[in-house]
Amino acid sequence: MLTVNNVALQFGKRVLFDEVNLKFTKGNCYGVIGANGAGKSTFIKILSGEIEPNRGEVSIEPGNRMAILSQNHFAFDDVRVLDTVMMGHKRLYDIMIEKNAIYDNPNATEEESMHAAELEAEFGEMNGWMAESDAAELLSNLGIKEAYHDSLVRELSGKDKIKVLLAQALFGNPDILLMDEPTNDLDAETTEWLCDFLADYENLVIVVSHDRHFLDMVCTHVVDVDFGKIRLFTGNYTFWYETSQLLSRQMADKNKKIEQKRAEMMEFIARFSANASKSKQATSRKKALDKLNLEDMRPSSRRYPFINFKPERDPGDVIFECENLSKRAENGEFLFQNVSFRMNKGEKVAILCRNANIPTAFFNIISGEDKDFTGKFSYGQTISPQYLPNDNTQFFTGTNDMNLIDWLRQFSKEKDESFIRGFLGRMLFSGEEVFKNSSVLSGGEKVRCMMSKAMLANPNFVIMDEPTNHLDLESITALNNGMKDFTGNMIFTSHDYQILDTVANRIIEITPNGMIDQLMTYGEYIHSSRIKTLREELYGDAVSA
Repeated sequence: MLTVNNVALQFGKRVLFDEVNLKFTKGNCYGVIGANGAGKSTFIKILSGEIEPNRGEVSIEPGNRMAILSQNHFAFDDVRVLDTVMMGHKRLYDIMIEKNAIYDNPNATEEESMHAAELEAEFGEMNGWMAESDAAELLSNLGIKEAYHDSLVRELSGKDKIKVLLAQALFGNPDILLMDEPTNDLDAETTEWLCDFLADYENLVIVVSHDRHFLDMVCTHVVDVDFGKIRLFTGNYTFWYETSQLLSRQMADKNKKIEQKRAEMMEFIARFSANASKSKQATSRKKALDKLNLEDMRPSSRRYPFINFKPERDPGDVIFECENLSKRAENGEFLFQNVSFRMNKGEKVAILCRNANIPTAFFNIISGEDKDFTGKFSYGQTISPQYLPNDNTQFFTGTNDMNLIDWLRQFSKEKDESFIRGFLGRMLFSGEEVFKNSSVLSGGEKVRCMMSKAMLANPNFVIMDEPTNHLDLESITALNNGMKDFTGNMIFTSHDYQILDTVANRIIEITPNGMIDQLMTYGEYIHSSRIKTLREELYGDAVSA
């Protein structure tokens, strides 16, 4: 068990949270949610002991071991992969190093040899003799091939490094597991494996994540950071979200009725208080009015942008077609070759690939940004495409003197400032924020600006490359709804399971040995045994379950 007693933290005059009292118990998984800047990651650091609160304390049940998913992807570059994983259980790894050092020392004293025997006994109690095989099994389950287990971490790709750090946190079944954004940059297979692993995990897990599907799959409770308070709710993320939305609507309706009744009473008092025959009745109404207490329904600090791609015209029957599209990397090897398909009206296609560079390269071609390719593609005459790239740097380079109004105005037919400000307001840029310099925006703010640019064009065909990158849960939810409601055609890639599953009605996966093209949802696709077998054949190795 982990207990938080009267914890408070503030930076200067800003109170991040106050009077936090929570109990986290074994067998449960707690998903920490909250708006950007609310203090989710800071709360995890307080739980881990990295940050000391201004007041209160965090206590851990004696004998419990805590593991934390490392955020430093370079900390273990010079360490063997298997050793990096085993270092997740510090005491076990320290014993292993110490006793081996004694055994390797030909001049070890009798006292040191006795100490080694004591260490050996403790090592056995920790099931230390299985440590290396357990670490190897974890790595294999996470998609790290056995050939790399004895390599240095620096020799792995960035994504494989993340898997090694994840294995390190999971190693040895810690009593308390703290993870901040564990699914970032994980592929679908690894994310699904982690979901299954945590769903069956018998100890305590506390996790921060923007992945709604992941939170739904693993969480038994939601920890909501809002208004300087941290509150605990039973259920997964969707249950929390739908319940909070329902309660908000109920409270709004209730307050609306109270306000209507208040207005009617005030009107009656104003009309009849001077009338002698009605004065007694008016006084009675005034007393009733005084007793009406409008319930204090403080609005959530969360803000949802308005994302709505509204086509200027309906698409015709001819949408998009590509034939034998091929693209080589700088080293001359093919990123992909002979990609051919035709899109039909109403289709929303999700492009999948293990190599994230391939969808980006494909999108850069069909958006017209990359001319160095072979094959051909074409759009129907009625099609007006818009592209939201993963890397939007070019749109904010050389804009040092341009505020948000001026930046967005360059993409709008309507140049009136009030129109532009209204549009920015719907995308959560309000008040003085519209005068912010466009070159100093955060990653999430830039994505919202790019969404605004695309919406202003009123496209009937949208191309999106990892559109949820840098977005918070509220913006991801709004984007998901906007993508579902879009009546035009769409082609996109994403790591967000819920967006893939609720938006796409066609899946195209580009593999080293050909394409898979299926009219089905993402959930149907990844859980199909037939598709799994086909993927294994085309990738040339087993896909992790």
